[in-house]
Amino acid sequence: MSPTKKILIGLGVSLVLIVALAAVFGGGEEGVEVDTAEARVRPITQSVTASGIVAAETEVSISPEVSGEVVFVGVTEGERVERGQLLLRIRPDVYAAQRQQALAGVRAAQTDVEAARADAAQVAAERDQLQADIAQAEAEGDRATRAMERQRALLDQGLGSEMEFEQAQSAARQAEAALQAARARLATLDTRIASANARVRGAQARVGSAQASAQQAGQQLSLTSIYAPMSGTVTYLNVEQGETVVGTATMAGTELMRIAELNAMTIEIEVSETDVARLAVGDSALVEVDAFPDQPLAGVVSEIATSARTGLNSSGQQSTNFPVVVAVLAPGETAADAAGELASADPETGRSPRAPAVQIRPGMNGTVDVFTRTVENAVVVPIQAVTVRDMNEIRRDSLREARAGGDESADPDAVPEEEDLQRVVFVVADGAVEMRRVETGIADDTHIEITSGLQGGETVVTGPFNLLRTSLDDGDAVRTDDA
Repeated sequence: MSPTKKILIGLGVSLVLIVALAAVFGGGEEGVEVDTAEARVRPITQSVTASGIVAAETEVSISPEVSGEVVFVGVTEGERVERGQLLLRIRPDVYAAQRQQALAGVRAAQTDVEAARADAAQVAAERDQLQADIAQAEAEGDRATRAMERQRALLDQGLGSEMEFEQAQSAARQAEAALQAARARLATLDTRIASANARVRGAQARVGSAQASAQQAGQQLSLTSIYAPMSGTVTYLNVEQGETVVGTATMAGTELMRIAELNAMTIEIEVSETDVARLAVGDSALVEVDAFPDQPLAGVVSEIATSARTGLNSSGQQSTNFPVVVAVLAPGETAADAAGELASADPETGRSPRAPAVQIRPGMNGTVDVFTRTVENAVVVPIQAVTVRDMNEIRRDSLREARAGGDESADPDAVPEEEDLQRVVFVVADGAVEMRRVETGIADDTHIEITSGLQGGETVVTGPFNLLRTSLDDGDAVRTDDA
């Protein structure tokens, strides 16, 4: 006999023994044993659960705008500071010298402006005098021309002499030459005036540039003293006296410290794209921080991102999640209270200060249950009580049994081949189960809402899992632990 046949015979004998023992020790009871639960009427709340990291609602990172040696640090990590408080000072010597140099440049440029203006004024005065001289020369030229014309007329009449005419003609020519020379000097003075005015404008531009340099040097000098931009707690200090820091003017700069408002804490979670559609700003939440497992905190959804974050999940598959910010509430504060605070904000923190029940700190891990919807007086059953059956397959099986019993009108082939999947529960009554179609609503971690098919008070089958999911049929005999 082959080994395979020996194994098959052994399995058959074992199966017979198991059936025999079940008949002996079963006490003659009929039906398979099932787990049951009662369909109850009570409130049910749907939630979305996700993990995240605690952060301060308002946290600022402070970096210097100028480089230099730190000569004073006025705070320690963990210290509470107020807005406007001096935090740190960088050695100001270099920036003070640059400011003095820039101020000296301003004074020098202003001196150039005054000199250029004086030169322009002198040239303008010379021009005014020259214009008077030109007017006088024009008058002299007119007199000389008229005198020449009179001598010409007398000469033509035989009354004048040739010498007198020549003298008058020479005087007229001299007057004309003097007028032309004066006009040439006037053009030269106009050129000098334009040049002087250009020097004035250039000097004024140098004054403006020097003043800008002085202002910039003054600003850099003022930036050597760093003050708190908000009230809060120093959560991170990254510098000590004597260290050299790099300003943000040329590169990323040295992070000096961080200040956070620890009375207003949040936890940022990442919610999958299938769940984020159920969330809304103002939804209440339960926050459980890993450091305080026995002290759950109340929260409220304050922000829902509009852009997703994509990446690989723990199984290496692409996932799409949306960041959601949950504000941690103070003891006794409700989600409705916090929703009102979203509109009325503190000038510094963006919201009225609120202190959590425990001193949670930025960077702590936690889990958040966001409650998205609540139904009062809902009929609820354990989630495992709801299963799925193919109604078309059930109809075909029923028609096959009817045909096998002699009903020739029963035609299993008349039932469509496609699946007709329906959610059902099995209700226990008089030692048997009745399969009922149900419609479901929201669910929590353990129970699901039944919107139609049950009234409440029925006993439903919840297990065993394999039996409920595959082999339990309508009308099957069952027994429970209470039977």
